[in-house]
Amino acid sequence: MEIKKINNTFLPLRLGVNIDHIATLRNARKEGFPSVIQAATVAISAGADMIVCHLREDRRHIMDDDVKELRSAINKDLDLEMALRDDVIDMSFKVKPDKVTIVPEKREEVTTEGGLDINKNKSKLKDLVMEYKKARIEIFLFVEPDIEIIESCAQLGVDGIEIHTGRYSRARGKDAIHEYKRVLIAAKKADELGLDVAAGHGLDYQNAPLIATIPYIFEFNIGFSIIANSIFYGLDDSVKRMKDIINASRR
Repeated sequence: MEIKKINNTFLPLRLGVNIDHIATLRNARKEGFPSVIQAATVAISAGADMIVCHLREDRRHIMDDDVKELRSAINKDLDLEMALRDDVIDMSFKVKPDKVTIVPEKREEVTTEGGLDINKNKSKLKDLVMEYKKARIEIFLFVEPDIEIIESCAQLGVDGIEIHTGRYSRARGKDAIHEYKRVLIAAKKADELGLDVAAGHGLDYQNAPLIATIPYIFEFNIGFSIIANSIFYGLDDSVKRMKDIINASRR
């Protein structure tokens, strides 16, 4: 993916829309609707640059067939979030998303709770990076805003990182400023090391604008807040509003 600076002018942020919770709603009644394909199509028409989905071990929302259908149905990038599980890894090579983002995963969690433990998984990640590069699939790692972790990511040869913004999103007052600075410093370091930098988790219409001012970040991945807002204002308007807000902060 193109790094975001041309003649010292920062390009607009890319917006990846996570559609997991469309599948959550569908699965609540075990019906065939609402359609994740239709949701992805609406999001793209409203300005989404990429569709994001997480194929979890327990298949609590997105299913295998959803990923296959998304790959063939959409005309924008597809980012498959996934844990280091052999069954999902095998599927990713068959489906060939544009990008995979490796995330930690615990069956009992409501949502992803933190960044990937790079040191614990270094050997497997090293082999996997080589395989994805051969397959021409970009590989990102979902990590905490920590300098040592980011240096380890660069050593592995990944294409980029997605900085976990969960702590920032939950913080208030001085704590929020502290967490913002952590994200800023981490993003700057990653950029210096030649990594593409995305950000995501817990970002919404109120807290996303400040993170959007960080020039080293080229992409936001946002799901829950957009889908929740769409209940009242529609998915089309919700995606457009988020895109407008983050890029207004970019200027």
